[in-house]
Amino acid sequence: MSTNVRVQPDLKFVKELQSVGGESLKKCYQCATCSVVCPLSPADAPYPRKEMVWAQWGLKDRLLTDIDIWLCHNCGTCSDLCPRGAKPGDLLAALRNMAYRNLAKPTCIGKWMSSSNYLPLLLLIPAAIYMLIWILRAGVLKSFFPLKDGAVVYGHLFPGDFTIDPIFGAVFLFMVIAFASGIKNLLASFKGMPKTFVVGRGKEPGFLSCLIDTIKEEVAQHSRFRDCGTAPKDVQRFQGHLFLFYAFVALAIVTGVVATGHWGGEFFLKHVLKFDDPLTNLLAAAGHTPMSLANPVKVLANTGALAMVIGLIYLTKRRLSLDKAKSSSSWYDWYLLTVIWSICITGVGSEFLRLVNIPHLAYPTYNLHLISVFMLIAYLPWSKLGHLVYRVVGIAYARKIGRMPPPRH
Repeated sequence: MSTNVRVQPDLKFVKELQSVGGESLKKCYQCATCSVVCPLSPADAPYPRKEMVWAQWGLKDRLLTDIDIWLCHNCGTCSDLCPRGAKPGDLLAALRNMAYRNLAKPTCIGKWMSSSNYLPLLLLIPAAIYMLIWILRAGVLKSFFPLKDGAVVYGHLFPGDFTIDPIFGAVFLFMVIAFASGIKNLLASFKGMPKTFVVGRGKEPGFLSCLIDTIKEEVAQHSRFRDCGTAPKDVQRFQGHLFLFYAFVALAIVTGVVATGHWGGEFFLKHVLKFDDPLTNLLAAAGHTPMSLANPVKVLANTGALAMVIGLIYLTKRRLSLDKAKSSSSWYDWYLLTVIWSICITGVGSEFLRLVNIPHLAYPTYNLHLISVFMLIAYLPWSKLGHLVYRVVGIAYARKIGRMPPPRH
Protein backbone atom coordinates (compact mmCIF):
# COMPACT_ATOMS: atom_id res chain seq x y z
CA MET A 1 0.00 0.00 0.00
CA SER A 2 1.46 3.31 -1.01
CA THR A 3 1.89 6.17 1.44
CA ASN A 4 0.97 9.68 0.44
CA VAL A 5 3.47 12.37 1.44
CA ARG A 6 2.20 15.91 1.43
CA VAL A 7 4.73 18.52 0.39
CA GLN A 8 4.07 22.06 1.62
CA PRO A 9 6.37 24.39 -0.30
CA ASP A 10 7.53 27.63 1.26
CA LEU A 11 7.07 30.01 -1.68
CA LYS A 12 8.49 32.93 0.27
CA PHE A 13 11.64 30.88 0.83
CA VAL A 14 11.92 30.12 -2.90
CA LYS A 15 11.72 33.83 -3.74
CA GLU A 16 14.24 34.65 -1.02
CA LEU A 17 16.58 31.97 -2.34
CA GLN A 18 16.34 33.40 -5.83
CA SER A 19 17.14 36.87 -4.49
CA VAL A 20 20.47 35.75 -2.98
CA GLY A 21 21.80 33.95 -6.06
CA GLY A 22 19.57 30.97 -6.83
CA GLU A 23 17.42 32.61 -9.48
CA SER A 24 18.01 29.91 -12.14
CA LEU A 25 16.89 26.88 -10.10
CA LYS A 26 13.57 26.59 -12.01
CA LYS A 27 15.48 25.61 -15.15
CA CYS A 28 16.58 22.29 -13.62
CA TYR A 29 14.87 19.21 -15.11
CA GLN A 30 16.64 16.64 -12.91
CA CYS A 31 19.03 15.02 -15.38
CA ALA A 32 21.55 14.44 -12.52
CA THR A 33 24.51 15.63 -14.58
CA CYS A 34 25.57 17.91 -11.73
CA SER A 35 25.89 15.09 -9.21
CA VAL A 36 27.69 12.84 -11.68
CA VAL A 37 30.39 15.35 -12.65
CA CYS A 38 31.06 16.79 -9.18
CA PRO A 39 34.60 15.78 -8.14
CA LEU A 40 33.77 16.01 -4.42
CA SER A 41 30.24 14.65 -4.09
CA PRO A 42 29.95 11.27 -2.31
CA ALA A 43 28.36 8.32 -4.10
CA ASP A 44 25.71 7.96 -1.40
CA ALA A 45 23.00 10.62 -1.85
CA PRO A 46 25.24 12.87 -3.95
CA TYR A 47 24.76 16.61 -4.23
CA PRO A 48 23.66 18.96 -5.76
CA ARG A 49 20.81 17.17 -7.56
CA LYS A 50 18.77 16.53 -4.41
CA GLU A 51 19.26 20.16 -3.33
CA MET A 52 17.87 21.32 -6.67
CA VAL A 53 14.74 19.20 -6.08
CA TRP A 54 14.29 20.45 -2.52
CA ALA A 55 14.75 24.04 -3.65
CA GLN A 56 12.15 23.70 -6.41
CA TRP A 57 9.75 22.23 -3.87
CA GLY A 58 10.47 25.00 -1.37
CA LEU A 59 11.66 22.64 1.38
CA LYS A 60 13.31 25.29 3.51
CA ASP A 61 13.85 23.21 6.65
CA ARG A 62 15.43 20.38 4.68
CA LEU A 63 17.82 22.69 2.84
CA LEU A 64 18.96 24.89 5.70
CA THR A 65 19.90 21.82 7.77
CA ASP A 66 21.65 20.11 4.87
CA ILE A 67 25.31 19.48 5.68
CA ASP A 68 26.17 19.06 1.99
CA ILE A 69 25.94 22.78 1.26
CA TRP A 70 29.13 23.12 3.34
CA LEU A 71 30.91 20.22 1.63
CA CYS A 72 30.52 21.89 -1.77
CA HIS A 73 33.46 24.16 -2.67
CA ASN A 74 31.72 25.74 -5.67
CA CYS A 75 34.30 24.78 -8.28
CA GLY A 76 31.62 25.41 -10.93
CA THR A 77 31.97 22.08 -12.76
CA CYS A 78 28.30 21.24 -12.23
CA SER A 79 27.22 24.63 -13.55
CA ASP A 80 29.59 24.46 -16.52
CA LEU A 81 28.16 21.12 -17.66
CA CYS A 82 24.49 21.70 -16.82
CA PRO A 83 22.56 21.33 -20.11
CA ARG A 84 19.86 23.73 -18.95
CA GLY A 85 21.96 26.47 -17.42
CA ALA A 86 20.34 25.90 -14.01
CA LYS A 87 23.57 26.86 -12.19
CA PRO A 88 23.44 24.30 -9.36
CA GLY A 89 26.71 25.63 -7.97
CA ASP A 90 25.08 29.04 -7.59
CA LEU A 91 22.17 27.44 -5.75
CA LEU A 92 24.45 25.92 -3.10
CA ALA A 93 26.30 29.22 -2.81
CA ALA A 94 22.95 30.98 -2.34
CA LEU A 95 22.02 28.53 0.41
CA ARG A 96 25.28 29.31 2.19
CA ASN A 97 24.52 33.02 1.80
CA MET A 98 21.18 32.44 3.51
CA ALA A 99 22.93 30.53 6.26
CA TYR A 100 25.40 33.38 6.84
CA ARG A 101 22.41 35.68 7.29
CA ASN A 102 20.69 33.59 9.97
CA LEU A 103 23.26 31.50 11.84
CA ALA A 104 24.91 34.09 14.06
CA LYS A 105 23.31 36.57 16.41
CA PRO A 106 22.31 39.37 16.05
CA THR A 107 20.59 38.42 12.81
CA CYS A 108 19.98 42.09 11.95
CA ILE A 109 23.63 42.28 10.82
CA GLY A 110 22.97 39.27 8.60
CA LYS A 111 20.12 41.20 7.02
CA TRP A 112 22.36 44.24 6.48
CA MET A 113 25.03 42.05 4.91
CA SER A 114 22.57 40.52 2.46
CA SER A 115 22.08 43.57 0.26
CA SER A 116 24.09 46.47 -1.11
CA ASN A 117 21.27 48.73 0.08
CA TYR A 118 22.68 48.49 3.60
CA LEU A 119 26.30 49.18 2.61
CA PRO A 120 26.11 52.86 3.69
CA LEU A 121 24.99 51.75 7.16
CA LEU A 122 27.73 49.12 7.43
CA LEU A 123 30.28 51.72 6.36
CA LEU A 124 28.89 54.47 8.58
CA ILE A 125 29.50 52.60 11.85
CA PRO A 126 33.34 52.41 11.66
CA ALA A 127 33.59 55.66 9.68
CA ALA A 128 31.79 57.57 12.46
CA ILE A 129 33.96 55.98 15.16
CA TYR A 130 37.27 56.86 13.51
CA MET A 131 36.16 60.26 12.30
CA LEU A 132 35.20 61.14 15.88
CA ILE A 133 38.61 59.96 17.10
CA TRP A 134 40.32 61.97 14.36
CA ILE A 135 38.42 65.13 15.26
CA LEU A 136 39.08 64.77 19.00
CA ARG A 137 42.78 64.05 18.53
CA ALA A 138 43.14 66.88 16.00
CA GLY A 139 41.71 69.21 18.65
CA VAL A 140 44.33 68.07 21.14
CA LEU A 141 47.21 68.24 18.65
CA LYS A 142 45.94 71.42 16.93
CA SER A 143 46.18 69.77 13.51
CA PHE A 144 44.34 67.20 11.42
CA PHE A 145 47.66 66.19 9.82
CA PRO A 146 50.19 66.34 12.67
CA LEU A 147 53.88 65.46 12.40
CA LYS A 148 55.96 64.07 15.24
CA ASP A 149 59.56 65.19 15.06
CA GLY A 150 58.89 66.10 11.43
CA ALA A 151 57.56 62.65 10.45
CA VAL A 152 54.20 60.96 9.89
CA VAL A 153 53.49 58.73 12.89
CA TYR A 154 50.07 57.10 12.85
CA GLY A 155 50.22 56.36 16.55
CA HIS A 156 50.54 60.08 17.18
CA LEU A 157 47.10 60.82 15.69
CA PHE A 158 45.54 57.43 16.47
CA PRO A 159 47.21 56.25 19.71
CA GLY A 160 47.02 52.47 19.86
CA ASP A 161 46.58 52.27 23.62
CA PHE A 162 43.21 54.00 23.71
CA THR A 163 41.94 54.22 20.12
CA ILE A 164 43.17 51.22 18.10
CA ASP A 165 43.67 48.28 20.48
CA PRO A 166 40.56 48.70 22.68
CA ILE A 167 38.26 49.11 19.70
CA PHE A 168 39.64 46.19 17.73
CA GLY A 169 39.85 44.10 20.90
CA ALA A 170 36.14 44.67 21.46
CA VAL A 171 35.36 44.02 17.79
CA PHE A 172 37.35 40.77 17.86
CA LEU A 173 35.53 39.62 21.01
CA PHE A 174 32.20 40.49 19.38
CA MET A 175 33.18 38.43 16.33
CA VAL A 176 34.16 35.42 18.47
CA ILE A 177 30.88 35.52 20.41
CA ALA A 178 28.90 35.80 17.16
CA PHE A 179 30.78 32.85 15.66
CA ALA A 180 30.15 30.84 18.83
CA SER A 181 26.40 31.37 18.48
CA GLY A 182 26.61 30.54 14.77
CA ILE A 183 28.55 27.31 15.37
CA LYS A 184 26.11 26.29 18.09
CA ASN A 185 23.17 26.78 15.73
CA LEU A 186 24.97 25.03 12.88
CA LEU A 187 25.76 21.92 14.95
CA ALA A 188 22.19 21.86 16.28
CA SER A 189 20.91 21.82 12.69
CA PHE A 190 23.03 18.73 11.94
CA LYS A 191 21.59 16.61 14.75
CA GLY A 192 19.06 14.94 12.47
CA MET A 193 21.66 13.92 9.88
CA PRO A 194 21.77 10.14 9.38
CA LYS A 195 25.07 8.42 10.10
CA THR A 196 26.87 6.53 7.35
CA PHE A 197 28.32 3.09 8.01
CA VAL A 198 31.98 3.03 7.01
CA VAL A 199 33.52 -0.41 6.52
CA GLY A 200 36.60 -0.91 8.69
CA ARG A 201 36.33 2.39 10.53
CA GLY A 202 35.50 0.95 13.93
CA LYS A 203 34.37 3.32 16.67
CA GLU A 204 32.97 6.67 15.58
CA PRO A 205 35.66 9.33 16.07
CA GLY A 206 35.12 12.30 18.36
CA PHE A 207 34.22 15.68 16.92
CA LEU A 208 37.41 17.30 18.26
CA SER A 209 39.70 14.80 16.52
CA CYS A 210 37.74 15.27 13.28
CA LEU A 211 38.07 19.03 13.66
CA ILE A 212 41.85 18.79 14.13
CA ASP A 213 42.16 16.53 11.07
CA THR A 214 40.04 18.95 9.06
CA ILE A 215 42.20 21.91 10.01
CA LYS A 216 45.40 20.02 9.14
CA GLU A 217 44.17 18.77 5.78
CA GLU A 218 41.35 20.97 4.53
CA VAL A 219 42.51 24.31 5.94
CA ALA A 220 46.29 24.11 5.97
CA GLN A 221 46.52 22.35 2.59
CA HIS A 222 43.25 23.44 0.97
CA SER A 223 42.99 19.86 -0.24
CA ARG A 224 39.36 19.98 -1.36
CA PHE A 225 39.96 23.17 -3.31
CA ARG A 226 42.84 21.34 -4.98
CA ASP A 227 40.66 18.31 -5.68
CA CYS A 228 37.98 20.42 -7.36
CA GLY A 229 39.68 20.08 -10.75
CA THR A 230 42.77 20.55 -12.89
CA ALA A 231 41.39 23.09 -15.37
CA PRO A 232 43.28 26.42 -15.42
CA LYS A 233 40.39 28.21 -13.68
CA ASP A 234 40.36 25.55 -10.94
CA VAL A 235 44.11 25.80 -10.37
CA GLN A 236 43.84 29.59 -10.34
CA ARG A 237 41.11 29.40 -7.71
CA PHE A 238 43.09 26.96 -5.55
CA GLN A 239 46.22 29.11 -5.70
CA GLY A 240 44.28 32.31 -5.03
CA HIS A 241 42.67 30.89 -1.91
CA LEU A 242 45.95 29.45 -0.68
CA PHE A 243 47.88 32.71 -1.16
CA LEU A 244 45.11 34.69 0.53
CA PHE A 245 44.83 32.27 3.45
CA TYR A 246 48.53 32.34 4.26
CA ALA A 247 48.60 36.10 3.79
CA PHE A 248 46.07 36.39 6.59
CA VAL A 249 48.07 33.90 8.68
CA ALA A 250 51.23 36.00 8.25
CA LEU A 251 49.44 39.25 9.11
CA ALA A 252 47.76 37.60 12.13
CA ILE A 253 51.19 36.53 13.39
CA VAL A 254 52.49 40.07 12.95
CA THR A 255 49.51 41.48 14.84
CA GLY A 256 50.03 38.93 17.61
CA VAL A 257 53.74 39.71 17.93
CA VAL A 258 53.15 43.47 18.09
CA ALA A 259 50.30 43.14 20.59
CA THR A 260 52.25 40.74 22.80
CA GLY A 261 55.36 42.90 22.63
CA HIS A 262 53.51 46.07 23.46
CA TRP A 263 51.01 44.91 26.07
CA GLY A 264 52.98 41.97 27.45
CA GLY A 265 56.47 43.44 27.32
CA GLU A 266 56.26 47.23 27.31
CA PHE A 267 53.13 47.72 29.39
CA PHE A 268 52.91 44.74 31.77
CA LEU A 269 56.52 43.65 32.36
CA LYS A 270 58.26 47.02 32.15
CA HIS A 271 55.68 49.43 33.54
CA VAL A 272 53.55 47.28 35.83
CA LEU A 273 56.11 44.81 37.16
CA LYS A 274 59.08 47.16 36.61
CA PHE A 275 61.25 44.49 34.98
CA ASP A 276 64.35 45.77 33.16
CA ASP A 277 66.13 42.64 31.93
CA PRO A 278 67.32 41.92 28.36
CA LEU A 279 64.46 39.48 27.62
CA THR A 280 61.83 42.01 28.68
CA ASN A 281 63.48 44.73 26.61
CA LEU A 282 63.61 42.40 23.59
CA LEU A 283 59.91 41.55 23.97
CA ALA A 284 59.02 45.23 24.36
CA ALA A 285 61.05 46.10 21.26
CA ALA A 286 59.01 43.57 19.25
CA GLY A 287 55.90 45.65 19.90
CA HIS A 288 57.43 49.03 19.06
CA THR A 289 56.08 50.66 15.90
CA PRO A 290 56.79 51.98 13.33
CA MET A 291 59.38 49.34 12.46
CA SER A 292 62.26 49.52 10.05
CA LEU A 293 61.87 47.69 6.76
CA ALA A 294 64.68 45.31 7.81
CA ASN A 295 62.89 44.22 10.98
CA PRO A 296 61.93 40.49 10.66
CA VAL A 297 58.39 41.25 11.81
CA LYS A 298 58.10 43.98 9.16
CA VAL A 299 59.51 41.60 6.54
CA LEU A 300 56.82 39.07 7.44
CA ALA A 301 54.16 41.80 7.25
CA ASN A 302 55.29 42.90 3.79
CA THR A 303 55.52 39.28 2.64
CA GLY A 304 51.95 38.76 3.81
CA ALA A 305 50.86 41.89 1.95
CA LEU A 306 52.52 40.62 -1.24
CA ALA A 307 50.83 37.22 -0.87
CA MET A 308 47.51 39.00 -0.39
CA VAL A 309 47.96 40.97 -3.62
CA ILE A 310 48.80 37.79 -5.55
CA GLY A 311 45.83 35.91 -4.09
CA LEU A 312 43.46 38.79 -4.81
CA ILE A 313 44.65 39.05 -8.41
CA TYR A 314 44.04 35.32 -8.95
CA LEU A 315 40.55 35.38 -7.40
CA THR A 316 39.43 38.67 -8.97
CA LYS A 317 40.63 37.57 -12.40
CA ARG A 318 38.73 34.30 -12.05
CA ARG A 319 35.60 36.07 -10.82
CA LEU A 320 35.66 38.49 -13.78
CA SER A 321 36.19 35.69 -16.29
CA LEU A 322 33.15 33.64 -15.22
CA ASP A 323 30.67 32.85 -17.96
CA LYS A 324 27.50 34.49 -16.65
CA ALA A 325 25.38 31.98 -18.51
CA LYS A 326 26.87 29.21 -16.38
CA SER A 327 27.89 30.85 -13.13
CA SER A 328 27.37 34.29 -11.66
CA SER A 329 28.73 36.39 -8.81
CA SER A 330 26.58 37.57 -5.93
CA TRP A 331 26.75 40.62 -3.70
CA TYR A 332 28.45 38.45 -1.08
CA ASP A 333 31.29 37.63 -3.52
CA TRP A 334 31.99 41.23 -4.49
CA TYR A 335 31.59 42.62 -0.99
CA LEU A 336 34.29 40.31 0.34
CA LEU A 337 36.71 40.90 -2.53
CA THR A 338 36.19 44.67 -2.31
CA VAL A 339 36.81 44.81 1.44
CA ILE A 340 39.98 42.72 1.20
CA TRP A 341 41.23 44.78 -1.76
CA SER A 342 40.54 47.90 0.29
CA ILE A 343 42.52 46.53 3.24
CA CYS A 344 45.39 45.62 0.94
CA ILE A 345 45.54 48.88 -1.03
CA THR A 346 45.13 51.16 1.99
CA GLY A 347 47.59 49.10 4.04
CA VAL A 348 50.31 49.24 1.39
CA GLY A 349 49.41 52.86 0.66
CA SER A 350 49.67 53.80 4.34
CA GLU A 351 53.16 52.33 4.58
CA PHE A 352 54.34 54.04 1.39
CA LEU A 353 52.86 57.45 2.28
CA ARG A 354 54.40 57.25 5.76
CA LEU A 355 57.82 56.52 4.30
CA VAL A 356 57.61 59.41 1.82
CA ASN A 357 56.15 61.58 4.61
CA ILE A 358 53.02 63.04 2.97
CA PRO A 359 50.67 63.64 5.93
CA HIS A 360 47.72 65.03 3.92
CA LEU A 361 47.48 61.71 2.06
CA ALA A 362 48.89 59.36 4.69
CA TYR A 363 46.38 60.00 7.47
CA PRO A 364 43.23 59.75 5.29
CA THR A 365 44.60 56.53 3.77
CA TYR A 366 45.32 55.09 7.21
CA ASN A 367 41.83 56.08 8.35
CA LEU A 368 40.34 54.18 5.41
CA HIS A 369 42.54 51.22 6.34
CA LEU A 370 41.12 51.17 9.87
CA ILE A 371 37.58 51.33 8.51
CA SER A 372 38.24 48.45 6.08
CA VAL A 373 39.77 46.21 8.76
CA PHE A 374 36.83 46.97 11.06
CA MET A 375 34.37 45.97 8.31
CA LEU A 376 36.17 42.69 7.69
CA ILE A 377 36.40 41.64 11.34
CA ALA A 378 33.15 42.98 12.78
CA TYR A 379 30.93 41.54 10.03
CA LEU A 380 32.94 38.35 9.44
CA PRO A 381 30.37 35.83 10.83
CA TRP A 382 27.76 37.14 8.35
CA SER A 383 30.05 37.48 5.31
CA LYS A 384 31.17 34.95 2.75
CA LEU A 385 34.47 34.61 4.62
CA GLY A 386 32.41 33.02 7.39
CA HIS A 387 32.81 29.77 5.46
CA LEU A 388 36.33 29.62 6.89
CA VAL A 389 34.65 28.68 10.18
CA TYR A 390 31.30 27.18 9.19
CA ARG A 391 32.65 25.01 6.39
CA VAL A 392 35.40 23.64 8.65
CA VAL A 393 32.80 22.77 11.29
CA GLY A 394 30.57 21.18 8.63
CA ILE A 395 33.37 19.06 7.18
CA ALA A 396 34.49 17.95 10.66
CA TYR A 397 30.94 16.88 11.53
CA ALA A 398 30.58 15.09 8.18
CA ARG A 399 33.73 13.13 8.98
CA LYS A 400 32.39 12.27 12.40
CA ILE A 401 29.17 10.74 11.03
CA GLY A 402 30.90 9.06 8.08
CA ARG A 403 29.48 11.38 5.41
CA MET A 404 33.06 12.12 4.37
CA PRO A 405 36.04 9.73 4.28
CA PRO A 406 38.75 9.97 6.95
CA PRO A 407 41.79 12.16 6.20
CA ARG A 408 44.61 10.92 3.97
CA HIS A 409 47.69 10.25 6.09
